[in-house]
Amino acid sequence: MTAPIADTAQENWTSRLSFIMASVGFAVGLGNIWRFPYIVGESGGSAFIFVYLFFAFAIGVPLVMSEWAIGRRGIGASSASGSIRRVARDSGISENWGKVGTMAVLAAFMLLITYSVIAGWTIDYFLQAIRGTFVNIDADRSQAAYTGLLASPLRLGFWHTIVVIVTVFINARGIHAGIERAVNILMPALFFSILLMVAYAWVIGDMGAAARFLLTPDFSRVNGEVLLLALGQAFFSIGIAMAVMITYGSYLSRETSISQNACIVVGADTLVAFFAGFAIFPLVFAHGLPPDAGPGLVFQTLPIAFGDLPGGQFFSSVFFFLLIAAALTSCIGVFAPIQAWTQEAFSCSRGKAALIAGTALWLFGFISVLSFNVIKDVFPLSFIPGFESRTFFDSIDFVMANILLPVGAFLTAVFAGWRVSSDLLREEMGLSNGFGFKLWQFLMRFVVPIAIAIIFISSVSG
Repeated sequence: MTAPIADTAQENWTSRLSFIMASVGFAVGLGNIWRFPYIVGESGGSAFIFVYLFFAFAIGVPLVMSEWAIGRRGIGASSASGSIRRVARDSGISENWGKVGTMAVLAAFMLLITYSVIAGWTIDYFLQAIRGTFVNIDADRSQAAYTGLLASPLRLGFWHTIVVIVTVFINARGIHAGIERAVNILMPALFFSILLMVAYAWVIGDMGAAARFLLTPDFSRVNGEVLLLALGQAFFSIGIAMAVMITYGSYLSRETSISQNACIVVGADTLVAFFAGFAIFPLVFAHGLPPDAGPGLVFQTLPIAFGDLPGGQFFSSVFFFLLIAAALTSCIGVFAPIQAWTQEAFSCSRGKAALIAGTALWLFGFISVLSFNVIKDVFPLSFIPGFESRTFFDSIDFVMANILLPVGAFLTAVFAGWRVSSDLLREEMGLSNGFGFKLWQFLMRFVVPIAIAIIFISSVSG
């Protein structure tokens, strides 16, 4: 087994707050801004929130606790797979379980070669907002601005390159000088921006309509389909099975409570998504615009709303800066396990590993860039049923989200719940042999695997 690299193994988070902000920053992504609020409104309002929170704490919290515990127990290993191997060895089971960590890193890499491109959109739109492009913009011009961006491989490639450079530079500097310093700036900026947007939406928009959309409980809508939607949202929103939480856990001091912080991170991730709804939908409803546009809500619908609002140029800039902060903190987190795996695989320094992994990310990311223009009519897996109309971008996203992540999370649940020594994990999580640990063990052994199996079956069959 490759020896760990010292410059990664010796670092710890300087404070609990930095650790929480880094973890929340990774979990809070663009999907929290454009997807979660709409799902809430269309799926029963506060009734859906109750269901979502149940799944988030029943599925997300136990998995986050497990990944952090594995990472901290494997401290000194330079990758998620190395941490899993060490925990397996300490439990007297096969070190082949480390391949689960390798699968998670692959999923992270596939996510990042698509996500870095979308993150680039936010920078482009931020600059357009500053220049006043959206002032008095109508639907046709907004659509033209969006399609014009996607049709330009040079613009997409340039912003993809900027995102990769920033992500690599921050991670190459390590925990203290890199990740902590970045999240200590980006996360307060994100929280301030979203609160400022909520205040603006309260004054300018139709907050009453947004409150009715998001808060009115309608339990009649909570059917099997909505339950499955809440389950999937809880699983994907928190960012399980990407090796990030294991990597972040490896820098965690032994004095830090894993269970408390897991609840804080899951709760904060949900809260940010919820506040995003109150920042967006008052503006959307005030203009009679459709709330169901997904990514188009952010990049096509909202520019129209901002276009004729008082202070719209300034607040559209604030909003797209908020998206930049959400996107970059996620990119920083997802890249961390990729860099760590590269460092272990090539027995090199942190900086060299960041350069190698970053170069691969930059090159493969152009597959996503070109999927929106030059090769948009190429469907590489068209010979597989269900993939006939999926571009390279769509295919990568599908395999990552619908196969690698659920399978990886299922194997993580089996590993932590059934194979690892109960005493080892109980000690690592700082729990007594009482109700708390028994609840975690019950969830990890029975509830989590069944829930993930349902997600997997529904995603590949749908």
